[in-house]
Amino acid sequence: MKRVTLLLSIILFLFIVGCSKDDEVTPHNQFDTFVDHWNDQVFSQMYEMLTPETQQEYAVDEMVDRYTKIYEDLKISDLNISYTKLSEEELEIALEEGTATLPFTAEMNSMAGPISFEYEATLELQGEEEEEMKWYVNWDPGFIFPEIKDGGEIRITTTDPIRGEILDRNQMPLAINDMVWEVGIVPAWLGDNEEQNKEKIASLLNMSVEQIDTYLNADWVQPDYFVPLNKLIPKSEEELLNELWAIDGTDGREVLGRVYPLGEAAAHVVGYIRQITAEQLEEKDPAVYGPNDMIGNTGLERAYEERLKGDKGVRIYVTKDGEEEVTLAEKEVQNGEKIVTTIDANIQEEIYNSYDGEAGTAAAIDPKSGETLALVSSPSYDPNEMVYGITQSKWDSLQNDPKTPLLNRFTATYAPGSVIKPVSAAIGLQNGTIDPDEGLEINGLTWSNGEGWGEYEVTRVSESNGPVDLTDAMVRSDNIYFAMQAVDMGGKAFVSGLEKFGFGESIPFEYPITASTVSTSGALNDQVLLANASYGQGEIEISSLHLAVAYTTFLNNGNMLKPALLESEKTGEVWQEELISAENAEIINESLRKVVTDGTASYAKNASFPISGKTGTVELKLTLDEEDGAQNGWFVGYPSDDQDILIAMMVEQVQDLGGSSIAVEKVTDVLEKIK
Repeated sequence: MKRVTLLLSIILFLFIVGCSKDDEVTPHNQFDTFVDHWNDQVFSQMYEMLTPETQQEYAVDEMVDRYTKIYEDLKISDLNISYTKLSEEELEIALEEGTATLPFTAEMNSMAGPISFEYEATLELQGEEEEEMKWYVNWDPGFIFPEIKDGGEIRITTTDPIRGEILDRNQMPLAINDMVWEVGIVPAWLGDNEEQNKEKIASLLNMSVEQIDTYLNADWVQPDYFVPLNKLIPKSEEELLNELWAIDGTDGREVLGRVYPLGEAAAHVVGYIRQITAEQLEEKDPAVYGPNDMIGNTGLERAYEERLKGDKGVRIYVTKDGEEEVTLAEKEVQNGEKIVTTIDANIQEEIYNSYDGEAGTAAAIDPKSGETLALVSSPSYDPNEMVYGITQSKWDSLQNDPKTPLLNRFTATYAPGSVIKPVSAAIGLQNGTIDPDEGLEINGLTWSNGEGWGEYEVTRVSESNGPVDLTDAMVRSDNIYFAMQAVDMGGKAFVSGLEKFGFGESIPFEYPITASTVSTSGALNDQVLLANASYGQGEIEISSLHLAVAYTTFLNNGNMLKPALLESEKTGEVWQEELISAENAEIINESLRKVVTDGTASYAKNASFPISGKTGTVELKLTLDEEDGAQNGWFVGYPSDDQDILIAMMVEQVQDLGGSSIAVEKVTDVLEKIK
């Protein structure tokens, strides 16, 4: 009998070994397939490989659905299951006994970081007939995580990061985290006029009574509980807060919120955050953003969202009654990065306030370092209202305002008028078509270059006494002089010079600024268009920042500096070098001083220190034949001696404000206040 049993065992062993060569019934082969399904997260096919006893104990949903939900909730990725194969001797024993134990290691990434564990898989050889015998896996929840083998719940806790603050060059706050009021209702305090009070609260908070009722009807609410309405209001909104506190039922508590101390003065450059939209949520990593998260919507808040937001802290752990919590993975919270800019809050406010509600844009830089000191767009809006819920009436007012306060003007380009003339002069000096000492004979107030121009004529504001040289043309802002010089050098040469000054390319700047353009086509093949471009009319357009940067050429021996916005950037870097010689740069610099002492910027003579600069008045014509109408006024000015700040300012619709002289007054007054 013993011989018969031994013979049958040998036959079975030889049968199984023979099959193993065909990769059919070895425990290794079966577990390889099981692991492949696991790595691919095909849990339904894993379930089909479980022993009948396991399937009887754990229904499909208890394994397949649980795997799916846990892996989705924990954001499991990069799953890798590996195991140790049996030795020849161990395999022989397993085949004889019909059971095999395979130690395995599971490695994966999760929303809280890497998770790994070791466990054992037991496989059983089952089947009624020898040719139907297969290895099946004895599965239990420990395959998911060993800590839940005998029960327990997997939980996730998150810690929100503190958003990084935005500071100016002197560490003054531009966007900070400060205490704000979270407004809510205590139901028992609403009194007899409950519906009327809810209507008042809803109106002030720009929400519906139905929304308020949704919060008040939550299961956890008790009559004497504080029920937050998901509305935060900065403490600076005293009038609104006083109206709210006067209504029966309202209450508040202090919480941390985003505050913009400069308000309207820096709204366009700093921007604001708001609750993430459904569309944005679809585009973002769900491990980073949730439906209640705030996200940078405009300005620096948007440009540096990734650096400012920080990274949530996440802990994945197992809880079990009567036992200590077991942490599976944990990622420490990373607070947002502090962004320190080169902006000077005092200069930003002074320039913005100088507009006094007028529309326009300005950029202030340090012309020796390239640091941006201010980027102003006027009129503006209060970013604090945008964050915490602007009323519909206020929003309608902003949208319908003819001065378009929501428009960010400093990112846009405009016709520069005569403030472009120093650039035109530099191009001619560099390519040799302009001799600074040569005087051009110009007669009268108009000039045409022949029949090809039709009836169009270039006009100037004053007649000259004798030939007009470069300095005289700059001081009197003589359009005809620059038109003649541009026509003489030709469109290709002039365009080439403008391109060297950065026209047609993006400014190397941290904040997105519209590229300045020579014309709609990028060429100046038409003489009239060329002549107009030379004195800043026609189709040429430039941003206030680019204009300010262009003037650094005349204060840095012919080198145009690269603008900087962050404290961490290198300063004094050259964007375009040797645009003109140091000698010619000084000629233009000296002429800009004479514009103030003897020319069109005479108001600046009132300053307590010498100022240099150039004025420009832009005729806003839709066609070359259109009658004169609205005007924009420009002034680019800087202290002649210190040369530590340069302001390029444009004021819109100056035809009734004295033309470009209003810009001269504003820049001069700002320089007086900050010096």
